[in-house]
This record gives sequence, structure tokens and C-alpha cells, in this order.
Amino acid sequence: MVKNKQQHWTLNDITALFDGVFFEHYQTRLIRGGDEPVYRPSNVDTPYHQVIFARGFFASALHEISHWCIAGEKRRQLEDYGYWYLPDGRDAQQQLAFEKAEIAPQALEQLFTHACGRTFYVSVDNLGGNVEVDREAFANSVAAKANNYLEIGLPLRANAFLVALTHYYQHQATLAQAVKQGREALDVASLETA
Repeated sequence: MVKNKQQHWTLNDITALFDGVFFEHYQTRLIRGGDEPVYRPSNVDTPYHQVIFARGFFASALHEISHWCIAGEKRRQLEDYGYWYLPDGRDAQQQLAFEKAEIAPQALEQLFTHACGRTFYVSVDNLGGNVEVDREAFANSVAAKANNYLEIGLPLRANAFLVALTHYYQHQATLAQAVKQGREALDVASLETA
């Protein structure tokens, strides 16, 4: 049963879940940011990595966590994982490249969003572009990738986070219990690959 009260979807909860599951092992924190999301690796001034989501939006937090869950170790040492990003106003070729790069993270975001009991909306993120975007085709590609993840398994960190979200939002676990379940999912997977 999903806890469906709007006040239950708080930034404090999502931050506590992320930091609780990942900080100890990955030295990474979820941070509320300004207008633009960004990933920042640790540096002299900040001794931990930062997944910074935009303007305090719950959906932005889930989206940025999704990118972090996919990024490999080398990419997590680079600002914004070393990826390019072109803002609104992309042409058709640039938009196709954007959508191709966004299928996997938005598929994870869809799974995370549903685990929270919320409605997921794909983002084609090209409001100022002069190209026609096939939102439905993109949504179908994202949904197919999400189903594929469910069939073959999620990446390690994505699975651990999904476990924590599911326990907290669907099984009424406390934050501490949900964090523990997420950490255990990380530990079990680590033992299996050792």
C-alpha cells in the first residue's frame, strides 16, 4: 500500500533515503540546488560528491539520482559525469541524441517514481526547440527500457535505491528501516560479485 499523502513526498525524506543508503559507501549526498541540476565530484572545499537537483523539485531529485545510478566510477569523478548537455533550442539531430541518452535514466526515474506512488512524466526537455518531438514514441522507449530493467535486473545502486523507496513508500517502513533494506541490497550484491 502506497502512502499517498502529498506531504509524505518530502525533500527531507528523499534526501534521507539517498544519503542513508549511499553516503557511507560512496561519499555522495543529495543536495537541493538552484535553477540547474548538476553533479559535482568531491574537491578540496567539499569532501563528498554532490548530486544536485533543481529548485527543490521531488521529480528533479529522482531524475538526478537516476543519472547517478547509471554513471560508472570514472564518470563519477567528472563534473556532470563528463557528458554534454545542450539547453532548449536543440535541432532535430541534437534532440534525437538527447533522447537516446535519456532513455535509460528516465526508465530508472519511472521505476523510482512509481515506487513512490507518484505519476511519472517523460521529459523531452526542448521547450524552445523548433523541432517536432514525438513524446509518445519517447515515452514508449522509456517504458520498454524500464520493463527491460525489471526483467534483467537494475544496476546495483539503482536496485538498492528502488528497494529503499519501495520499503518506505509501499510497505510503510520507517526511514531507518528503508535505509537498512537499501544498504542490505548493496551488501548482498557486493558479496555475490566477490
